Amino acid sequence: MFVLAEQLAKDTLPIGDFPLCRLLLMNDRQYPWFILVPRREDVSELFQLDEADQRQLWKETTQLAEILKDTFAADKMNVATLGNMVSQLHMHVIVRRKGDAAWPAPVWGKHPAQPYSAAELQGIRDKLGLVLTEDFHFEEGKA
Repeated sequence: MFVLAEQLAKDTLPIGDFPLCRLLLMNDRQYPWFILVPRREDVSELFQLDEADQRQLWKETTQLAEILKDTFAADKMNVATLGNMVSQLHMHVIVRRKGDAAWPAPVWGKHPAQPYSAAELQGIRDKLGLVLTEDFHFEEGKA
């Protein structure tokens, strides 16, 4: 049974689900920073997914990155899976803009997180509601 890692649950806000992955938003308003987590039990590495899930993860990652680049006017998209702090397999998809709080350095540990207000979070959900239409299901009652 899939269970979201405790640290991810603590640091993120749930957005919804693609066919394979749960979509989360890092609760840090300095960057549109999203995380995809395959809903598979006990997976910490990409190669532990079967071939179909590997293809689906890449499809969801590239689809999300393309949508976010356009929706949030990115100068660069950062896409990475590290897992040094949280072993559960998860893919970071981060919108980067020249002049953002960490530019051009990585976002990890650069500045303390600044949580979203309820209005800011709803604004992101509203934006995503316009573009995440194919095979995506928003968390109940959201977007």
